[in-house]
Amino acid sequence: MAMTPVPTALLQGASNFRDVGGYRNADGRRVRRGQVFRSDHLAGLTDEDRVRLQSLGIAHSLDFRGAAECAATPYALAGVQRVALTIEPTVIARLQALVAQGVVPTTEETVDLMRETYRDFVNHNAATFGRFLKHLLEQPTPQVFHCTAGKDRTGFAAALLLSALGVDRPTIERDYLLTNQLYKRDARMEGQGHPHVMKVLWQVQPEFLHAAFEAVDAQHGGMRDYLHGAIGLSPQELAELNRMLLEA
Repeated sequence: MAMTPVPTALLQGASNFRDVGGYRNADGRRVRRGQVFRSDHLAGLTDEDRVRLQSLGIAHSLDFRGAAECAATPYALAGVQRVALTIEPTVIARLQALVAQGVVPTTEETVDLMRETYRDFVNHNAATFGRFLKHLLEQPTPQVFHCTAGKDRTGFAAALLLSALGVDRPTIERDYLLTNQLYKRDARMEGQGHPHVMKVLWQVQPEFLHAAFEAVDAQHGGMRDYLHGAIGLSPQELAELNRMLLEA
């Protein structure tokens, strides 16, 4: 299936901002552009960026960050309602606990922690991701969703949305991995840590997303059952989401 080109930077102060639209699903229908955007945090936007968001018609920002993250990098955008969809960054807490015990995790152990994080998205944060999809359904104006780096919570949310719209997993994975080209790492956001650990935490790997999909398939009977079950979308809501976000 054809891959859309790597998007050019739309904003100066948000490095991982991009349109989720443009991909074709298994039926050949294209996801509408200009409706749903993903990003890293929005606290560094320039005046030009704010004008750009207004020109895109974005009226809601769906914020997956935890309480401390929001307090560290708050933002308010004229004409944009911020909606808190709080998912605390538990992998960071787990790593801090290891370091406090004098343990430096290996690269492989850090990858395993990230895989566990993605399984947690599926099994423990389904209600929050369900609220995300329902908000897209209830608000027909353009929206942006984000976390801090726009890579994990945001990456799974994008994968879930594209799955709900019938986009195949190889295409979803390629979109997910664009973060490694688009996100500009910021040492102020990352804090101090061992370089090999930081490299894993602040990039994305196929194994992370695979862990989520494996949990969906093995523990929830596949994506459609997951969407109708743990996520909480009725068949009618899923059909309406497709009507809204797929071109005719």
